Amino acid sequence: MVSPNPDGSLPVSVVVTGAAGALGQAVARCFQVQGARLTLMDHDLRRLQEAFAGWADKPPHLLLVADVTSEDDLSAAASRVAQEAGEVDVLVHVAGGFEMGEPVHGLSRACWDRMMNLNAWSFVALTKAFVPAMQQRGQGKVVAVSARSAQSGLASMAAYCASKSALQRLVEALSQEVRAHGINVNSVAPTIMDTPANRAAMPDADRSAWVSLDAAAQAIAYLASPSASAVHAQHVVLGA
Repeated sequence: MVSPNPDGSLPVSVVVTGAAGALGQAVARCFQVQGARLTLMDHDLRRLQEAFAGWADKPPHLLLVADVTSEDDLSAAASRVAQEAGEVDVLVHVAGGFEMGEPVHGLSRACWDRMMNLNAWSFVALTKAFVPAMQQRGQGKVVAVSARSAQSGLASMAAYCASKSALQRLVEALSQEVRAHGINVNSVAPTIMDTPANRAAMPDADRSAWVSLDAAAQAIAYLASPSASAVHAQHVVLGA
């Protein structure tokens, strides 16, 4: 049973995909300090348990393993969330993937499919599972993590840029489809995130313009808040 806030209202229910990653953890912490009840989703249970041991691995929070490219997995996840956590107010889609190295004229179908599945189709599969219930209630917030590089093609990053651009077009289309039902759909579009993985991959880079995890999480929290009730189909660019 979810306990009410001191004012009698129930905590906001937030689903976060890719929760065990660096940004997913930052987003979870940001919502947790605001009193939200969290459903934290990732493809690796061990990573989830390690990342959230001690505070998010017990009620009212819920840890869920799911493949975000699988409609079956996400349908089952939505059913479990409905049974154990109740209605979902906010859906934050952090999960995705990045690859580079192949030029357009040498691009493999496998790389193309991986990027499109992880960065674009996953958004379709996720919203299929959770948005209909938001429509029935007449309210909800959907925030995706796209990328600044969705704006244009970059050398040796064609599949990634195309998949993030596809994600942004899906965000815009869904926004037009559901805004009349009281649902806001937007994305944040970071440049380079200041994550341990990026620091390891680019040890000599100038990190002064990189986007901090906390800054990205705060931007997501804003788009999920009542303050953003008039914001639709926007891609909030983070970083220079």
